[in-house]
Amino acid sequence: MIPVIQENVSLAPFNTFGIDVSAKWFVEITSEQSLKSLLKSGFCQSKPLLVLGGGSNVLFTKDFEGLVIRINIQGIEAMEKDDTVIVTAGAGVSWKYLVNDCVDKGYAGIENLSLIPGTVGASPVQNIGAYGVELKDVFESCVALHIESGERRIFNYADCGFGYRESVFKSSLKGQYIITAVNYRLSRIPKLQLNYGAIQQELQHRHIDNPTIADVAKVVSEIRVSKLPDPSTIGNAGSFFKNPVISKEAFEAIHAQFPEIVHFPVGDNQVKLAAGWLIEQCGFKGKVVGNTGTWKNQALVLVNHGTATGKEVYDFSEQIIQTVAKKFGVWLEREVNIL
Repeated sequence: MIPVIQENVSLAPFNTFGIDVSAKWFVEITSEQSLKSLLKSGFCQSKPLLVLGGGSNVLFTKDFEGLVIRINIQGIEAMEKDDTVIVTAGAGVSWKYLVNDCVDKGYAGIENLSLIPGTVGASPVQNIGAYGVELKDVFESCVALHIESGERRIFNYADCGFGYRESVFKSSLKGQYIITAVNYRLSRIPKLQLNYGAIQQELQHRHIDNPTIADVAKVVSEIRVSKLPDPSTIGNAGSFFKNPVISKEAFEAIHAQFPEIVHFPVGDNQVKLAAGWLIEQCGFKGKVVGNTGTWKNQALVLVNHGTATGKEVYDFSEQIIQTVAKKFGVWLEREVNIL
C-alpha cells in the first residue's frame, strides 16, 4: 500500500535550523515495505527527491519543489555472540536514543558519539564522528533501497568508501539509494578512546580513574551541552563546517605565523585544524548579524536567532569562509547540506 502523500507541507518542524520553507509533496515512511511501495508506484519519477531523517544536517535556502521523503523507520535489535554484539537499528531511530540504549546495555563502541543530533540513517552517509571516534570504526553494514528500481541492497564496509565526513552516499552514489537500517559491530569489552578533546581531563576532574562507557558517554554529553546549543531552544545544525585537513608543509607555514594554532596529526603527512579555533580567531565567536550568527560558546556553530532565512545563514557562512581564508590561507568546507 502506497503511504499517504501530502501537499504543500511546511518543513519548519523537520529541520533543526527551524527554517520555514515548504515542500510541494511530503511523505513519511515507517517501514521498508512502505518505502518499496512508494518507489514502485512511479510517483517519485521525474521529481526532485529529498530524503530527510532528523533534518539536523541541512540548511534550506528556498522551498523544495519536489517530494520530501521523511524516514521514520523505528526499531532496535541486538545479536550477541561471545563478546561481539551486532546492533541493528531502523534508519529513523534517533541517534541519541540508540547511543543511550547501547550504553545502558553495556555495548561499547559509540559512547564517544553521544548526543550527536540526527538519525541512524544519516550515520553512514555522513560517517559521523566526534572525540576520536567515527562511524566507520563500528560499521558492519547497512540496508538500502535503490530509488529507481526499488531493489534492496546490503552495503558492507568496503562498499561505503568512508572518508572524513564522507561516503559513497555523498559522492558516487549520491541520490541513488535510501538507507532503511544500519548494523553496528559493538563489543562487551570496552576499548575506551579518551585522548581526544577534554574527555581525560574531565574524568580526572571527577576523580574517575577506571571509567566505564557510561562515564565516557556522560562526560561527552556534558562537554557537548556546554559548547553546543539545543536545537529545540535555538535553531542550529551543530557543526556547520568541517575541520580542514591540510598538508604538513602547509601547516608548518601557518604554524610559524600562529604558534598557538589548534591542530591534530593525521598520519605522517597531514594535519587537521580546528575550524572553530580558526573562526574564533577571526572575531566571529558569538557574533550576531541580523537574525543569524555564531553560538556564544562555539564559533563552529551557526544559529538562527528566530526568524533567519536560509539565505541569511548561507551568506553569513560565506563571510566566515572568506575571512578565514584571508587570515590563514585555509578554505573551510561546509559540513551542512545546502538546499
